[in-house]
Amino acid sequence: MSFEGPLDQLIRRLARLPGFGSRSARRAVLHLMKNRDSLMMPLADEMMRVGQTVRSCAECGNFDTESTCRICTSASRDASRICVVEDVADLWAMERAGVFSGRYHVLGGVMSAIDGVNPEMLRVSYLVQKASSDEVREVILATSATVDGQTTAHYIAEKLETAGVNVTRLAHGVPVGGELDYLDDGTLAQAMKARRALDG
Repeated sequence: MSFEGPLDQLIRRLARLPGFGSRSARRAVLHLMKNRDSLMMPLADEMMRVGQTVRSCAECGNFDTESTCRICTSASRDASRICVVEDVADLWAMERAGVFSGRYHVLGGVMSAIDGVNPEMLRVSYLVQKASSDEVREVILATSATVDGQTTAHYIAEKLETAGVNVTRLAHGVPVGGELDYLDDGTLAQAMKARRALDG
């Protein structure tokens, strides 16, 4: 069944979200309509507020209401270690697992010839600049164990050779083809503990 007007537009927009299809989008819209006052209107207000106030952290790429996020400004974080992740979802997964107490660097994706993503489109040069400071001693490459993730990790490792830092990579626990956002906390914890130097 198809609706004309606002409902149809809302269903189509929701269907574009990850994990949604047209069927699940229709169910979500029907549920929102049945709970208009208690769910739909507060959700719309919250989405508007987030859209207007949340921005990317200028330092690491995380999302926050400030130009520099709470992780980057926290005095309790270990500034000598930087964990490099592909996306904010991966940063959130690491934080959820509670396995890392340093700072982060969000690349904004991985190198991919098929998708036309080259190194200049990622935040690699800024990472090299940060890693070259006297404060940083280790850069942990936590890209996914996919072909593109591994290619990106090797590229970054080459770029960091002149920075004078120890470059490590997540090891055991991350399956080949796996993405961090889909891993459980125990798997992430094991991968962080078992990280190793990246071989050339």
